[in-house]
Amino acid sequence: MKLMIVDDSLIIRNKINRTLLSRFSKVCRAENGQQAIDMAKLEHPNVVTMDLTMPEVDGVEAIERIMAIAPDTHILVISALADKATAIKALSLGANGFLCKPFTQSQLSSAIERIIDIELSK
Repeated sequence: MKLMIVDDSLIIRNKINRTLLSRFSKVCRAENGQQAIDMAKLEHPNVVTMDLTMPEVDGVEAIERIMAIAPDTHILVISALADKATAIKALSLGANGFLCKPFTQSQLSSAIERIIDIELSK
């Protein structure tokens, strides 16, 4: 399975990568929504971790556009933005879960396991 990590923070991208690297055969990383959309066209990731607040294209728009490109992609939103309306919008566009920053490795692992279970049950 392929994972795409989307976050404008290098620290967060590295933390997610370290925590999840062993679970995926390939990991690609994007630092904004536009890079994520472009990468999704090439890589067709099974699972995406998506920040919401990023430059160029935000996470909500990126989710919508990635789901149009690859509707079987499973997306876990990871954001410090605790606005319920934005989280609901992300979920309505196709995201499969939401994890608030800051998060522990254990919380990330549990959330991604739920997403992988969805992927494997297809």
